[in-house]
Amino acid sequence: MRPLPLLVSLAAALHAQPAVTFLRDVAPVLNKAGCTSGPCHGAAKGKNGFKLSLRGYDPQFDYEALLYDLSGRRFNRADPGRSLMLAKPTQQVAHGGGLRFEKESAYYKVIYDWIAQGVPFGDPEKDTVASIEVAPKEIAMGKPGETAQVKVTARYKDGQTRDVTRDANVDSNSPTVARVDAQALVAGERVGEATMLIRFQGKYATIPVTILNPKAGFVWKPMAQHNFIDTHIDAKLQKLKIHPSPLADDATFLRRVTLDLTGQLPTPDEVRSFLADATPQRAKRAKVIDKLIARPAYTDNWTLKWGDLLQSSRKYLGEKGTFAFREWIRDSIASNKPYDKMVRELLTSRGSSYEDPAGNYFRATREPKPTMEKTTQVFLGVRMVCAQCHDHPFERWTQNQYYQMSAFFSAVGLRPGYEIGEEIVYDQRADYEMKHPKDSRVMKPEFLVAFTAPVAIPNDERRRDALANWLASKQNPFFAKAIANRIWSYFFGKGIIDPVDDIRASNPPVNPALLDALTQDLIDHNFDLRHLMRTIANSRAYQASIVTNEWNEADADNFSHAAPRRLQAEALMDAVTSAAGARPNFPEVPEDTSAAQLPDPHVGKDGFLDLFGRPSRESACECERRVDLSLPQALNLVNGGTISDAVADPKGRVATLVLSGKSDAAIVEELYLAAFSRLPSKAESERGQKYLAGGARAVRSQDLLWALLNSKGFLYIY
Repeated sequence: MRPLPLLVSLAAALHAQPAVTFLRDVAPVLNKAGCTSGPCHGAAKGKNGFKLSLRGYDPQFDYEALLYDLSGRRFNRADPGRSLMLAKPTQQVAHGGGLRFEKESAYYKVIYDWIAQGVPFGDPEKDTVASIEVAPKEIAMGKPGETAQVKVTARYKDGQTRDVTRDANVDSNSPTVARVDAQALVAGERVGEATMLIRFQGKYATIPVTILNPKAGFVWKPMAQHNFIDTHIDAKLQKLKIHPSPLADDATFLRRVTLDLTGQLPTPDEVRSFLADATPQRAKRAKVIDKLIARPAYTDNWTLKWGDLLQSSRKYLGEKGTFAFREWIRDSIASNKPYDKMVRELLTSRGSSYEDPAGNYFRATREPKPTMEKTTQVFLGVRMVCAQCHDHPFERWTQNQYYQMSAFFSAVGLRPGYEIGEEIVYDQRADYEMKHPKDSRVMKPEFLVAFTAPVAIPNDERRRDALANWLASKQNPFFAKAIANRIWSYFFGKGIIDPVDDIRASNPPVNPALLDALTQDLIDHNFDLRHLMRTIANSRAYQASIVTNEWNEADADNFSHAAPRRLQAEALMDAVTSAAGARPNFPEVPEDTSAAQLPDPHVGKDGFLDLFGRPSRESACECERRVDLSLPQALNLVNGGTISDAVADPKGRVATLVLSGKSDAAIVEELYLAAFSRLPSKAESERGQKYLAGGARAVRSQDLLWALLNSKGFLYIY
């Protein structure tokens, strides 16, 4: 009878041992050890016959997979240490994923105790993480080499909190600036900015990291601020000990702003007139911005950009549909239709794709899910595609939200019209409900975020009207921000959030105050995109020189100086014909149609434009357009027919200049103005004249223009 007290004490000890549950304790171990990552069992088809949800987004699925897959043979309740779930990650038996944790580690003990306690799942109302808190909120280092410790605290639904720093995933979006180790210790590597991305059980947080330049002698020297853009940029630069560059000269500014607003080069006469204008610099620049926005070329340029985003292509719309849709876009740009109105018209269009061309918006994607993905990516800057099969791995969006948003388009139908190629956009009245792929339950439409004054959602086929009102609302936290950020990127080569169509907590803006100010200004001016462009183009930041100083030469993120941008395909093609004085020649379109005016990528397919990165309009992603410079492009510039034919055009600029009897100095000046939008320097003029005087004047004039068109000064916006 003596052993009885011993048995009682053992039972009491087991009872006193803290309960270990899958939800609270084991799932975080699997996530941190990488078991649920994409390269491992979180892959779409799992790994080596075993699948878990990506990054543990579905703990119930993972729990059941562990318990019931292989008939539960991953556990040995009689001897937990011999369980496959412990033997494989510690490599006591062969494991394709390698060593995930040591036998003596805390992670091993957590799983061991869990198995010993009977593998309980836990109570979702208590053990689910409600939120995470991180400290510090911001990390500032005075120089590279300093360190800072990140602390992560989880708050559970039952109100309890726990330090989960060891179990959270902490990553740096720029390890060359600030790296982080497995213990969440951040170390500064070089001067710059980075963001720590913290992830724990489906909750996310970020910590901005700034590493200042330790160089002595920095003194902030205020510069003129043209508008609120410069105020916010200067505030950030002063904090970072970065001096902005001064304004670019007039010729550089004119070329830059003309290409950005109209996609065209200024003519030599326009350059001469602008340089000769004695109006105070800021006023004359504002005046030319207004003139450029009023030009038909401005409308062509922005029609082209929206045609890309809205996938205006005869592959989807047919020839007549493409021309109709392009004209609808063009009319919207030409009339400066408020952006929110334009989007509402697209999303609520019904009827003939010829009579109401906005309906062509639905013809490229056709089905509810791709239509939803395009809508959120283009108009909200949110990529929902990752949430189709699982909760978004880097954002708060869930799989349920993916199908709730898709449900707004589930009733959109397309049927043949009366004319060839015509389709009718209509609202289906039966069998249109969106169902969840896991359990076939009907998914009712729900907005991604709720408003203070909620938008009612009708439970019928006209639900997309409610979506349009919600999406284009001034209350929507994404709508105005997304377009303000996108337009900014067209003038600076990168967004304040970049990529521009991937707005999420783990991809923060480099200057939140600037983006918020741009967004609010756009809202205050009722979504007037011309006003937004005018504000950006008039800022000192946009007009800054590309020339750097000792304080901003390493800055690539804070808009302290201009950055070179290669001309986009259509602008490059039009610049070649403009500089050479040649007439554009495209098949299937009227004579003198510029590249920017082409209706879709079908015209001139597989030629110069495609080689230089024209998008095929297969998707609505900005990433479809390429602005790199490759070897095939370089070879085409040197030997291709596009430039050589333009330069040698018998009615072109060179032929006209030579036949006019102008002096060598005048020819050199005109060619520099035509190609570079500036006068040649004294050395350039003398070198050019010397070359022209050394042989056949016409041939050498062509050679000079060919050389200019092959230079970086022509190919790039500076």
